Amino acid sequence: MNEHSNDAGLTMPMPMTGIGTYQLRGGQCVSTVRDALALGYRHIDTARMYGNEAEVGEAVAASGVARSEIFLTTKIWTSDFRAKDFVAATERSLEALRMDYVDLLLLHWPQSSVPLEETLGALQQVIANGWVRRGGVSNFSVALMERALAIAGDAVCCNQVPCHVGAAPAPLIAAARRHGVHVTAYSPLAQGALGRNGELAKIGARYDATPAQVALRWLTQQGIAVIPKASSQARLAENLAAQQLTLSDSDLALLGRL
Repeated sequence: MNEHSNDAGLTMPMPMTGIGTYQLRGGQCVSTVRDALALGYRHIDTARMYGNEAEVGEAVAASGVARSEIFLTTKIWTSDFRAKDFVAATERSLEALRMDYVDLLLLHWPQSSVPLEETLGALQQVIANGWVRRGGVSNFSVALMERALAIAGDAVCCNQVPCHVGAAPAPLIAAARRHGVHVTAYSPLAQGALGRNGELAKIGARYDATPAQVALRWLTQQGIAVIPKASSQARLAENLAAQQLTLSDSDLALLGRL
């Protein structure tokens, strides 16, 4: 599996472009994940809260792609942040996914009613059990991320946050790099809005690329993985092909100012 390393020297065996599955349900989820794997995607993002882990597992099992070639992320919802519940929820995720382990398990959102120490202790436990290869958080601020790191150290190696052209959390990205934490961007196309952006279209014309491809490559070229959702084969292929672009330094800077 190709490794990702960003400018800060972080290394994580996570393909830079993944398929997000939020709001994909039933047969649509199965077919979309199956199509993505057939096109060459090897990074899949799901969550307990999405209610589609079983469908993701079905698609992976039917794909013919070896489990070792797939990087799979799931997340535990805040209602299961008590240690006993967290461990049980992880087991349920593995059963639904039909897998012995997940590559990355995230705390889906901050939760103030359960001590972070307790939840992160449970995360460390499922890693020690061999059920989870790596752990992390999602939607954590700089302060909360740094607190999680102080509690659990390298058990926290990723923070998944909303991030796209025009709304990139620069302080969080800088802090993550400083601490050796990988950043994954969800909603990297601003829920489709950037695919219709005129400024991105102008830049894309210089590369024979679509606005969406420019937006995705702006992130991945900075070492930020992306997990856009797509439901058609054409859009899946378009998003994956964004990795073939190399934006100039001047265009990277221009996109950063939008």
